[in-house]
Amino acid sequence: MILKAKLLKALILGAPASGKGTISSRIVKKYNIAHVSSGDKLREHIEHQTDLGKEVKKYLNEGKLVPDDLIIKFMITELKKVDNKPWLLDGFPRTVAQANALWKTQPVDVVLNLVVPFDVIIDRVKNRWVHLPSGRVYNIGFNTPKHPGKDDITNEDLVQRPDDRPEAVSQRLQIYDGITRPVIDFYKEKGILEEFEGRTSDEIWPKVVAYLDPIFSKK
Repeated sequence: MILKAKLLKALILGAPASGKGTISSRIVKKYNIAHVSSGDKLREHIEHQTDLGKEVKKYLNEGKLVPDDLIIKFMITELKKVDNKPWLLDGFPRTVAQANALWKTQPVDVVLNLVVPFDVIIDRVKNRWVHLPSGRVYNIGFNTPKHPGKDDITNEDLVQRPDDRPEAVSQRLQIYDGITRPVIDFYKEKGILEEFEGRTSDEIWPKVVAYLDPIFSKK
C-alpha cells in the first residue's frame, strides 16, 4: 500500500487507559501533524456554551450518547478545518454508522489500533490518582507522587475517580469492546488497520514508529 504522508489521514483506536493519549501526543510531536480529538473539541464547545455545546451537554447530563447524526456533522466540519495538512483523528468514529459516514467524506489512510490486555489496564487504572483542580495524574509505581496522597506542586489531596475503581473499569472495557469491535472489523475489511500490542506505551511506541517512519519518509 503506497501512502502519501503529505496529507496522511490517520485514526487511532484503543480502549480506555490503553495509552491512546500518550501515543497520540508522541505521534503529533514526532511527525508534526494535526491532532483532532472529538472529546477535546466537544469540551471546548461545552466550555464556551455554543449551541452545539449546550445540546451535547444535555445528552451527557442525561447519561445518553450523543446521537450519530449530530456527532458526524460536527466532526466532519472539524476535519474540514485541517484539510490542508496531515492529521490524526482520536475518539471518532465510535460506531459503524459513524465510520461509514466518515469513509464517504474523509476516508482515512491508516488506522492504528492499540491492543493492551484488559487485566493490565485494570491494574494500571486502580493505581491512578488525580489532582482534580489541575488534572495532573499519578500512577503508583510508575509516576508516584513525592508524598503519598498529595499533589507534587500544591501538596493538595489526590483523589481516585469513582470510574477508576476496578469494577467500574472492567464494565467500561466490556462496553468499549462491544461497541468498538464492529468498527475495528469495518477497517480490517478495508485493509487499513494495523494493530500494536503491548503492556505499556513505551513498549508499543517503537512499533508505531517502525510502522509510520517509512510512510512519513516518502516525499
